[in-house]
Amino acid sequence: MSDKPALAADAAFEGAGSALRAMALACLVVFMAQMATTVYLPSLPTVMRDLKMTQSAVELSISAYVIGAALPVLFWGAAAERWGRRAPLLISLLLFIASSLLLASCTSALELLVLRAIQGIAGGGAAIIARIIVRDNWRGDELARRLSVLSIAFITALGGGQFVGGLIGQYSHWEAGFVLMAITAALAVVLSYSLPLKAGRHTAVTSGMAATYWSVLRRPGFFWPACAGGLGFATTVTLQEVSPFVFQEHFHLAVTGFGSIGLLIGLAYFSGAMLVNRLVGRLGGFRLMHAGAALIALATTLMLVFWLDGLLTHLTGLWIFIALYCLTIFGQAVLFPNSMATAVSDAHDYGAHAMALCGFLQQGLAGIAAAASVLLQHDGMWSVAVFLLGALTLLQVKLKVRAR
Repeated sequence: MSDKPALAADAAFEGAGSALRAMALACLVVFMAQMATTVYLPSLPTVMRDLKMTQSAVELSISAYVIGAALPVLFWGAAAERWGRRAPLLISLLLFIASSLLLASCTSALELLVLRAIQGIAGGGAAIIARIIVRDNWRGDELARRLSVLSIAFITALGGGQFVGGLIGQYSHWEAGFVLMAITAALAVVLSYSLPLKAGRHTAVTSGMAATYWSVLRRPGFFWPACAGGLGFATTVTLQEVSPFVFQEHFHLAVTGFGSIGLLIGLAYFSGAMLVNRLVGRLGGFRLMHAGAALIALATTLMLVFWLDGLLTHLTGLWIFIALYCLTIFGQAVLFPNSMATAVSDAHDYGAHAMALCGFLQQGLAGIAAAASVLLQHDGMWSVAVFLLGALTLLQVKLKVRAR
């Protein structure tokens, strides 16, 4: 009796097990990278007082993380292509652990901003390599489905991180959040050793990095979907940056109340991700991308109108703002995985470079928007900023992505 069927079954089981562990690792890393911002949000007013910072300066600590995550992404992608996924992933995780522990003991505004930028460099590198690992195994609509699964980690960090941050702000101190981030990164290091990761290509020399990225960037089927996802991400990052002060100072919400709103935000993102997971095979990535952009534009337009009309006040206004915030997050959850899958599938032959460049464009747009929002006086100008970003997201999809 032949043992080939049994060997084939064992190989299939091993392949399925490796895929499951790869998704688990990617989810944990994305969770870590996003939670580094959300667990910190409820404590922004406290950090401002403790380190004697202005509101603009403490908000800049969010921008520093986002910009830090964006700037070296292209080099992380080239490193992953040249030396394989494992070494750059471990370097980024160890740097994240070190910067997080140093943040837990920082005592000055300058130290906070510098370490947040370094933490962003590490978190952005780990997150893009996690997405490269997913892209190594899937493409097309199936890649969009897997990226929507990856969004569950983002959801958990988006909602759960803010909720945990609220509890930390109430019962502990903001430094505890950074210790938690270091522990999470350490778990990712351990998990990375439990599965095989794609080796590098020694022919992918870094001297050709610029030419490779330029070749990818010139592809309309890559560039416009990537930018559409980046503009949606910029909208949500801008809302994240101003939300602690809108909720806690405009609506006079307690820090634990603000943290609890994170659960609603997480539920909104989860609903959008599950919608993508169920419908992308039937409707296709482009139609869902268009729907997500339309929802973002609708929510941010209503946010601006209600703010200008003076309706976002008192308890009723609070719930209207929460509903529109959640609708924006829901739209981004629908837009983001489809925009990324569409972009990197168009440039599939470029390997890790395509995913890295996509991440760079999206993080870069979000970082620019977040930094610009710091310059706004919070007397309602933030509502104009998110409206413009939401409108640009929809226009990008309707006029550029459709015409690719």
